[in-house]
Amino acid sequence: MKGGHAAADRLQRRRPRDPEVEDDNPEPAVRARSTSRRSPAVLYNFGFVSRRTGFAMLRSVSIVASILTAFGLAVSSATLAQSAGKPDLKKGADIASQVCAGCHGADGNSPTPANPKLAGQHAEYLAKQLANFKAKPGAKEPERNNAIMGAFAAQLSADDMRNVAAFYASQPLTPAAARDKSLVELGRNIYRGGIAAKGVPACAGCHGPSGAGLPAQYPRLQGQYAEYTESQLTGFRQGTRANNASMTAISARLSDVEIKAVSDYIAGLR
Repeated sequence: MKGGHAAADRLQRRRPRDPEVEDDNPEPAVRARSTSRRSPAVLYNFGFVSRRTGFAMLRSVSIVASILTAFGLAVSSATLAQSAGKPDLKKGADIASQVCAGCHGADGNSPTPANPKLAGQHAEYLAKQLANFKAKPGAKEPERNNAIMGAFAAQLSADDMRNVAAFYASQPLTPAAARDKSLVELGRNIYRGGIAAKGVPACAGCHGPSGAGLPAQYPRLQGQYAEYTESQLTGFRQGTRANNASMTAISARLSDVEIKAVSDYIAGLR
């Protein structure tokens, strides 16, 4: 019995092994090493849990995170891929030639500044805009109200929108150009640094230094017609385009000259 008690005492005095060493999954180990290596000790020092319990908690969290990553997220991705399917570029091209080419060009490079260039734009953004032109069930009007685009969007299913958006996203952009040299400095300053006195953030913060944007979040701006960008910023300011609360708030703080300057600068971004 004495030997048994001695073994038990030694076991209790033994310091728990670091969970990142015990974990067979290398990915959680890397995460634990970089962010939470001392989490149990911190919890213990502040009196929230015992040291042994703290390590046990970290190991449990690591195991759960591994399971969710390996199974939960993988299943979600598979489910989304299965439900959405891969866009059909051939169908997208057919829709573009039949419905969109008259205004936006067969390849998405609009021949006129009144209509935006769609070539190279992020597919997720294009699909969202098309969906915004259609009124949702029960809504009095669509999130983005435009009679012409609303009529075209009404003809398209969700799959049609994804297909034509993917097609235009796959096309190379023929960029527009900045034209007003007198506005370059003002436009550059607004795009890169914003206007602190007015609470206007830098455009580059969301749309990137070169205007490339971020898929599914922020549109590509580079090489867009200055006239189109100007019309959209003005629309946000006036409330005629109301499908982005952040842009509505930002545009409301810009003067006509500031809108014109940053729009012209954006046209010259590459």
